[in-house]
Amino acid sequence: MANIHLSEVISDVVVVEPAIHADARGRFIESYRRSWFPLGREMVQGNRSDRDAGAVVGLHYHFHQADYWFITKGRAQVVLHDLRLGSPTEGATLMIEIGDANEQGIFIPPGVAHGFSSLTELTLTYLVDSYYNPKDELGVAWNDPEIGADWMIAQPVISDRDLTNPKKGDIADHLLPRFGLRT
Repeated sequence: MANIHLSEVISDVVVVEPAIHADARGRFIESYRRSWFPLGREMVQGNRSDRDAGAVVGLHYHFHQADYWFITKGRAQVVLHDLRLGSPTEGATLMIEIGDANEQGIFIPPGVAHGFSSLTELTLTYLVDSYYNPKDELGVAWNDPEIGADWMIAQPVISDRDLTNPKKGDIADHLLPRFGLRT
């Protein structure tokens, strides 16, 4: 059975260490189970992201959508930052390397900014509990010194969209998530 850990850094973030079953034929990993996540709703969409080494994705956040990430190939440095006003961990940043040598899944609640850097070529699978809504797709600067992310990449490759995200201090109040508000 998987080991489930509530993050000590950011409230409502869940880290999963799945059970790995291996024999002469290969391996089997149960990477997701709904019952592992007390705040999780039913996941309605599964996605896959393939990235080259050196890519940085994020930081993105949502008012309504939760994500569950699992790396199936390669390694990533995951960066989470609690943007939720009123959260007991408001302003906290969690950085965790996951993937080949550290197979873990991460449940990311709404209001927690999230991103990753590709330390190698990687494949990230992720589940979301609501369909894509462009009005619920927001971002904060990947290199904001207030967040203090260490992406572990010397020369990151970043999308034009992520390069234009505002620093946390420049986000309008109505665009900051509130702790405990979820629809």
